[in-house]
Amino acid sequence: MESQTLYRVKKEDLPKLEKLLVKCFAHDPLYCKLIPEKETRERLLPELFKCDLTEFIETCEIYSDSEEMNSLLVVSDESEPYNPLTFYLTEAWASLKTDEYLIKEDPSLKTLWNFMRGRDYLNSRWTDQLHQTDRLHVIYLAVDPGHQHHGLAEVLMDEVIQYAQKHKMLISLETHNPNNVPIYEHFGFKTYGIVEKHHFGLKQYCMIREA
Repeated sequence: MESQTLYRVKKEDLPKLEKLLVKCFAHDPLYCKLIPEKETRERLLPELFKCDLTEFIETCEIYSDSEEMNSLLVVSDESEPYNPLTFYLTEAWASLKTDEYLIKEDPSLKTLWNFMRGRDYLNSRWTDQLHQTDRLHVIYLAVDPGHQHHGLAEVLMDEVIQYAQKHKMLISLETHNPNNVPIYEHFGFKTYGIVEKHHFGLKQYCMIREA
């Protein structure tokens, strides 16, 4: 995905975005389920988001509304060609670093076990059912809590939608917060399905916006 309007995030911007993601997802149902203990979650989230962003800067497009970076959009353009070796090596490195942090911060391995049990909530594997390569997948859409209700989410999502419409692409995303479902429905998304593992007790709302 290309944008002439949004600010394209650079590697040197990542530390600021790590802090933004921590603020936005500190109470997200997924991370509260994966890391139930608040103190452990506060220690782990910065490292987890650091791993995520380090991977995504190489494999996805990361945008913000401006250089101030009060918001964040991470998009994977499934239609773009990629080097499989580079992609899988980057993904494997991020996975190893994540496991390392989980074990270091919680030697009891409870948190690592939670991540293993909840892997289907983390890997967007459900999108395989779409059989669609002309597709954008929104990995993160986040707005600093202090700048919410100022239209920043609309700025980011409108850019995704305009690009998808121009190129006749489907858009997919998932959320674990039921309060977000009406917001995405407002943008024209519909619920494709709900992932709910009985051993995990969490609903993942899988949503699509058709081309």
